[in-house]
Amino acid sequence: MTLMKGREMSLLEHIIELRRRLVFIAFFFAVFVMAGFFLAKPIILYLQQTDEAKLLTLNAFKLTDPLLVYMQFAVIIGAVMTAPLVLYQLWAFISPGLYEKERKVTLSYIPVSIILFLGGIAFSYFILFPFVVEFMTNLSDDLKVNQVIGIYEYFQFLIQLTIPFGLLFQMPVIIMFITRLGLVTPMLLAKIRKYAYFFLFVIAAFITPPDMLSDFMVAAPLLILYEISIVISRISYRKAQKAVIQEANQSFLK
Repeated sequence: MTLMKGREMSLLEHIIELRRRLVFIAFFFAVFVMAGFFLAKPIILYLQQTDEAKLLTLNAFKLTDPLLVYMQFAVIIGAVMTAPLVLYQLWAFISPGLYEKERKVTLSYIPVSIILFLGGIAFSYFILFPFVVEFMTNLSDDLKVNQVIGIYEYFQFLIQLTIPFGLLFQMPVIIMFITRLGLVTPMLLAKIRKYAYFFLFVIAAFITPPDMLSDFMVAAPLLILYEISIVISRISYRKAQKAVIQEANQSFLK
């Protein structure tokens, strides 16, 4: 059981502690969503001035479309602003059960996770999204199709393409974390490499236009991230093994 003030916490105390942290997160999420209502408008206006948006004429097919876009951005802004707090609360909940070195290491996961998330968003928005928009526009021109784009559909597509990449770029942090928990080993990750590659190529094909170039553009950074994850897993695994040996030696000396 997790230690609390020099004693072990009971199951009920764990539940109460978890509920307290969830209420704390929910409160700040509501606050950040309200802040998102003030930030949503300039962000939406900025995104409509980009080169990709200027290629298209955005329309509202329903009276509620602008409101839906506005609310969607407010919620996403609130979620993004709450994410570091969620990670910290998760760390604070599990950290009493960790060794001092493990606490410091796992706390460092938070800024790394944020950087990777922003990196995934940046990659998908600045590299992948313009390529996809250009591909779709050229395809419509080739087929003599006059595109009438809804503002809700445009931003929905933008969000569906960018947010998943922010999550996919969390792969190294997740692998590091579950390696320290003993759920996976670098040997297992290396053994299932070909299956992981296939799965990542399926993801790339699913979220990109049907051509090999765009598939490779998406799959390549994911494969690199997987290889980085294996290296990180090896480092985490060696440190975890070293900690176990040190603990065993200390127990033997006692």
